[in-house]
Amino acid sequence: MEQVRILVVDDELVIRESLAGWLKRDGHHVSTVESGEQALDILKNQSFDILLLDIQLDGISGLEVLTHVKEEYEDIDVIMITAFGTVPSAVQAMKSHAFDYILKPFDPNELGVLIEKLVAHRAQKKENIFLKEEYENLTRFESMIGQSKPMQEVFRLIQDIRDVESSVLITGETGSGKGLAAKAIHCNSPVKDGPFVSVNCGAIPKHIMESELFGHRRGAFTDAKENRKGRLELAAGGTLFLDEIGEISMRMQIDLLQVLEDKIFYKVGGTQPITASFRVIAATNADLEQAIRNRTFREDLYYRLNVICFTMPPLRDRKEDIPLLAEHFLHQFTREVNRGVERISRDAMDELMLYEWPGNVRELSNAIERAVVVCRTGTITPHDLPIGASLEDELKTRYFSLNDMEKQHIHKILEQTGWNISKSAVILGIDRSTLYNKIKRYELKPD
Repeated sequence: MEQVRILVVDDELVIRESLAGWLKRDGHHVSTVESGEQALDILKNQSFDILLLDIQLDGISGLEVLTHVKEEYEDIDVIMITAFGTVPSAVQAMKSHAFDYILKPFDPNELGVLIEKLVAHRAQKKENIFLKEEYENLTRFESMIGQSKPMQEVFRLIQDIRDVESSVLITGETGSGKGLAAKAIHCNSPVKDGPFVSVNCGAIPKHIMESELFGHRRGAFTDAKENRKGRLELAAGGTLFLDEIGEISMRMQIDLLQVLEDKIFYKVGGTQPITASFRVIAATNADLEQAIRNRTFREDLYYRLNVICFTMPPLRDRKEDIPLLAEHFLHQFTREVNRGVERISRDAMDELMLYEWPGNVRELSNAIERAVVVCRTGTITPHDLPIGASLEDELKTRYFSLNDMEKQHIHKILEQTGWNISKSAVILGIDRSTLYNKIKRYELKPD
């Protein structure tokens, strides 16, 4: 058994010496004090794993010491020492998060079992913390969440390019998380201490795009009442994120290409060249290669941006991430709207898994936010999850539950094998008796 550091606090010398002797014989490091005041003093200078604490102490009581320990030393586990007549106090101590209590007179074997149980509990707690941290590392990267193979590949790529400042082109459907990926690249890059400046090229009207990117001098046009820095200048020393790059005009593509090559530009109405060095990340949900063939996107700009390229996978291709994302959004929105929603029911999660999510992670986020707002209990149910026409309407064209999916699949395999039970069981990965039970349960019959 692992050696632990134990502090015995009891005002009776014979009890202190007896406990110390037994515990040292089991290989533990033991210190003893006779009062609550001495216990609090020694805890300031020495670390302990376990506190054996008498409830009835002169001066500061054992319960007072327990309260202080739980407030200041959360890693110390406490076992209360009590006489038969003070059992109610021991119960109160348990409510104050003592691990357990032992009755005087002591049984050395019983004490040894209790210490062994507590050491195992501490080891399990440490392992759980370690596994949780490892799980967080595997499923979370910056603000992105995913345990699926496609997302793990994205995480690895971002780590692989962390030492370079090459241009990056991120492709993917709307709502798939291209912006989060861009921020993750920035935060793991040599320019991470610089600004991250985002430009939504699809949201800025074409007639003001030039001013937004390059800035303008006062009087350059009617509404230019003061000098203004553009996004290129603001991004100096950091990252310029050009979202929906496929939406910019051909003229702006020419100007932007020139800036990316020379790192020199002029404000609208200005005559002095401005130099700004920044890393460029672009994103698009459009097929830029098709746009090149259609002569709506410049090939030279495409290759200037496409030094490193990857695609954010749509949510329908990484459905194993849906439970992680749903739980993340649940906790996020319960905090934001101050609702006591604690969980997502299994039926609701089944429906989330069945839906195809054309709006990807953004649509899932909106769905969970809406569910948290309308949920009347502590559990989100399918009724709280209308998406578009509603998940229920969507699923009417499919299946109503995982059981229905299983029923349909088993029936399909049976039909394909001509109702050969042995062959069907092998294909389904179950034994014959299990298959017979499912046929009976689902009342399956040959067509």
